[in-house]
Amino acid sequence: MENENKKAIIEAILFASGREVKISEIVSILDIEAKDIQAIIEALKAEYEVQNRGFEIIKVGEGYQMITKKDYYDYLYPIFDNRTKPSLSAAAMETLSIIAYNPKITRAEIETIRGVASDSSIYKLLEYGLIEEGEKLDLPGKPRSYKTTNEFLKMFGISSLDELPELPRYKIDENEQIVIDDLVDNNEETNNTANEAENNVEGDNTL
Repeated sequence: MENENKKAIIEAILFASGREVKISEIVSILDIEAKDIQAIIEALKAEYEVQNRGFEIIKVGEGYQMITKKDYYDYLYPIFDNRTKPSLSAAAMETLSIIAYNPKITRAEIETIRGVASDSSIYKLLEYGLIEEGEKLDLPGKPRSYKTTNEFLKMFGISSLDELPELPRYKIDENEQIVIDDLVDNNEETNNTANEAENNVEGDNTL
């Protein structure tokens, strides 16, 4: 089978599926190696970018999905049901962030971090399919955990949670207040620089 034909078949599969398609699924259909499929998909992605197409292929977990570009979402919503457009409150976004950075977190742990009840935020995130219930944890009461979904990855344009921005480091000071390590480091560097400059001035004035 020629490479162009394979490319057309993979393009058709991604277009018609309407969901993320795992590499293993395409392997079973075309009977070619995963690395060859990935190379074809990367070639398709490059073509779409050069041609400035209205859609693109993104990596989602262990597979790929063809989606419309985010730049054109506002033109699509009038055609489709507006209720499908996620509209998240600050509380829901805060809850979503906590879950994203803490896989297998429980409702009680979320509420401990936020300091308020989070039922409504969790229900809203479940409704939009951005989170899902995970396994029951080996804790008192066997609480159910929560984790993000592939819809979350697609919404934020990342292929895995490893691509989330790194959180600032922090520690607890003697007053039991949270202190950002990066800020502490910067202050220490500033103080050290100031001390060095002061020592240099004193050295210059010494007879």
